[in-house]
Amino acid sequence: MFKHYTIIMNLSLILFLIGILGFVLNRKNIILMLISIEIMLLAITFLILVSSLSFDDILGQTYAIYVIAIAGAESAIGLGILVAFYRLRGSIAIEYK
Repeated sequence: MFKHYTIIMNLSLILFLIGILGFVLNRKNIILMLISIEIMLLAITFLILVSSLSFDDILGQTYAIYVIAIAGAESAIGLGILVAFYRLRGSIAIEYK
C-alpha cells in the first residue's frame, strides 16, 4: 500500500519540476510564468494531500484547502497587475536590458 503513495508522490514531484521548467524557459511571457507558478502550487498541494492520506491526518487536507484558496487569490491579483501592465505599456512581454 505504501508503494502506491510513493508513486503518486513522485508524480507530484515531476509536476513540480515541470512547473519550474516552464517558469525558467518562459521568462518573457508573464502569463506563462503565472501558469507555471500555479502548476508548482498545485503540485505541492497534491503532495500535501497524498502525505496527509498516507499518515491518516486531516490537518494536511485542511492545509491543502487553505493553499488552494491562497492560490486563487494570488492568481486574481497577478492577473489584475497584468491588466494594469498591459494598459500602461501596450504589451505583456518582459524586456530585459
